[in-house]
Amino acid sequence: MRAPSSGTAAKAAPQPANAVTTSILLVLVANLGFTITDASSKWLVLAGFAAVQLAFMRYVTHFIIVVGQEGLASGFRRNPFACERWGLVALRGVILAVSTSVNFVALKFLPLTITSTIMFSAPLIVALLSWPILGERVGPVRWFAIFMGFTGVVIAVRPFGEEIHWAVLLSILAAIMLAVYSILTRVLAGEVKTSTMQFYTGVTGVALYGPLLLVMGAWSEPGNAFNWALLFSLGVFAWGGHQMLTIAHKLAPANLLMPFSYSYIIFMTIASMLVFDQNPDLFTIAGAVIVVIASLIIWRTGIAQEAVPEARK
Repeated sequence: MRAPSSGTAAKAAPQPANAVTTSILLVLVANLGFTITDASSKWLVLAGFAAVQLAFMRYVTHFIIVVGQEGLASGFRRNPFACERWGLVALRGVILAVSTSVNFVALKFLPLTITSTIMFSAPLIVALLSWPILGERVGPVRWFAIFMGFTGVVIAVRPFGEEIHWAVLLSILAAIMLAVYSILTRVLAGEVKTSTMQFYTGVTGVALYGPLLLVMGAWSEPGNAFNWALLFSLGVFAWGGHQMLTIAHKLAPANLLMPFSYSYIIFMTIASMLVFDQNPDLFTIAGAVIVVIASLIIWRTGIAQEAVPEARK
């Protein structure tokens, strides 16, 4: 599972056209990878696998890849634990790990279109929390966009209708946790290396779900190569997606890439239709469109705020 972009505009020098094209392709491929992770998770939970087993496999695979990558890069001479703010980095990892398992449970009961729409309310929640936590100004346009975005989520999930499912609350909780994760990432980005944060993400996930898996006795034997491949794919595609996003944001500014993050909703809709025969209704489509428009408004106001100091220089 991915953490949707908060829509913060990054200051960056103009990039060559080929770098921009490459970065956009990386974002699209990353979101395809995240879709495979979530679709595989839904397939496995419907097949009877416990969410804690899926979460463990997602993070143990992530951990193995990061340790191998770190070892090849440093010859195992560098301590990936070295971090002055290790407590906050570990908290960030725990929040993402818990959010992952909560989302896996929600996927068992909800269509991919609903979960993806709710998860993409995370940028709106980040904007809502950015003033009290980060001290960032939230103007009237952003407040309007926040209200508009939450209206879109309400339209999509229809909390007052007969079709509402309690798992919607889990999906909303996962979106809130992803927003907090995004804020912590923003706080730590200038102080902690990406590889170190990736390492702590894997460590905290394994440390949390390894013992829990043993205590609950929730391991189900995969039984065949296809299920094993899906289990390992959870970590491979999640890790790969985050790596691609990191590279993409080094090649092009976030304000250029942010609109392409919504390809995730498109991919999830296609997967929902092709794999699970779940077609989105008009309410879900309308809600998703409103969420996208609201987040794009926040993105554009972020660019405007970044441009003001530049204009005064």
